[in-house]
Amino acid sequence: MKTLSGHVALVTGAASGIGAAIVARLQAEGARVAGLDVKPGAVSDLNLIADMRSTPALEAAVAQATKSLGAPDILVHAAAASFPGGVFDTDPQTFLDLYDVNVVGAVRLLQLCTPGMSPLGGAVVFLSSINADYATPTLAAYAATKAALNNLVKTAALELAPSKIRVNAIAPASIDTPLLRESFARTADPEEARIKNVARHPLGRLGSAEEVAELVLFLASDRAQWITGSVYPIDGGAGVTRR
Repeated sequence: MKTLSGHVALVTGAASGIGAAIVARLQAEGARVAGLDVKPGAVSDLNLIADMRSTPALEAAVAQATKSLGAPDILVHAAAASFPGGVFDTDPQTFLDLYDVNVVGAVRLLQLCTPGMSPLGGAVVFLSSINADYATPTLAAYAATKAALNNLVKTAALELAPSKIRVNAIAPASIDTPLLRESFARTADPEEARIKNVARHPLGRLGSAEEVAELVLFLASDRAQWITGSVYPIDGGAGVTRR
């Protein structure tokens, strides 16, 4: 029997990159997956469109997923908003918008999904970032939201432990996705930007979306039944020496 046979998952950010890889990996292990994104393009058992900033839209999406596939007992929040800039060149409204998607969006999902999880429990996995732990002048607002998300993971894990619902996060470094490649393309020398980025990772390469999805699978599965409230780096060693 496959690892996730009989389980239902809701994955946000499912239309591309890490989210799409997570959908594919969970499906391969037998889960029925509802993929949610702000744009069409997700390839899942049920494709949903909703803005993470809209509680009514998310309520409708969770209701549709429950009606079509059953109540999700796995929740993966991979959707995220970002903005390139430091504290003083990022306006306050941008900070608020990023918090609304990355942090408050996670709160909305917890409040909507966890009450319907099985009496046997469930698993929640949030996608954080290595940048949550470091000064990040090029991504000040994004890094701040991910630091807040890490704290939310710990508090939610404590509150949901009596319901046997586990809450964990994954903190990637640079993952080779269309979004990362677009950031290289915005520089004066995209190839040089890529080389410098790779050099920050002691293992000498970028990570892949599939590698992140593999860690999500582990944390969502019964193999991780005694793991909650943790943030797992997947960073090619970049957290060992920030360079």
